[in-house]
Amino acid sequence: MDAGLGPARQTMHTTLISVDDLKRVQASSAPLMIFDCSFDLMNPAAGEELYRQAHIPGAVHADLDTALSDLGVVDPDGTHHPHPDAASGGRHPLPSREKFAMWLSSVGFTNEMQAVVYDRNGANYCGRLWWMLKWAGHDAVAVLDGGLQAWQAAGGAVTDREEPSHFQSNFKLGPALRQLASTQDVQGRLGQASQTLIDARGAPRFRGEVEPLDPVAGHIPGALNRPSSQNAGPDGRFKPAARLRAEFEQLLGGRDPATVVHHCGSGVSAVPNVIAMELAGLGPTALYAGSWSEWCRDPARPVEKG
Repeated sequence: MDAGLGPARQTMHTTLISVDDLKRVQASSAPLMIFDCSFDLMNPAAGEELYRQAHIPGAVHADLDTALSDLGVVDPDGTHHPHPDAASGGRHPLPSREKFAMWLSSVGFTNEMQAVVYDRNGANYCGRLWWMLKWAGHDAVAVLDGGLQAWQAAGGAVTDREEPSHFQSNFKLGPALRQLASTQDVQGRLGQASQTLIDARGAPRFRGEVEPLDPVAGHIPGALNRPSSQNAGPDGRFKPAARLRAEFEQLLGGRDPATVVHHCGSGVSAVPNVIAMELAGLGPTALYAGSWSEWCRDPARPVEKG
């Protein structure tokens, strides 16, 4: 999962990074930026508070709502109206690549840096930043396997200090390294062998038995269900590659992995499935970032239950 980079940095971490490997990168002279993406969907202000209470020294806070989404205008009922230049719809619209590059520059991130992302939530939120950096053309980004819990269990230091701000940089976008699927893409290939939809929401939401967040319950017709929580073992780390491969091959039932498009409620918790398929040697695969929250807003689009 790693590739050589030359004398300045011997190794580029591109999927997962262990606590020990992160400590090695920290001890080297390699340019590095760590991002804390901790978040609470039901209490959006909690992510920053958790970061302020304890984070890996030097880590930059990357908030799902303010840094990794382009929420635009929010109605009193919670409905989001993304900015016209947002790259997706749904509850957590992707900002345009250009706007994302501006945020990366504002926190001092450069094209030469290794990015390491983590959270306290089973990679549910830091996966979003991992995917966005790939989408921005930056390959040197890895998820800290096991998150902050693994870091602290291994004796890694945390701090509640206020981190100094970084000098403005000039992050330059590159060709996208991961595919973003639109609602039009998904709808245009619905029911065709060229598209296999995998929904990362929990089974009750997938089946349409409950729907705590979106106006319509159910799922996109023909989608397969794999809750993103199934990618981790009891220790909070991703399962071994061979196990992940066997599980995804069983789910796909002979379908071509290259046809997979991942989604969830708002395009966030689907990313651990993207990462898991890459660890399994079955990726990269596409992401429908608008996901169910964008799909179900148009009553003309078909809905399936059960």
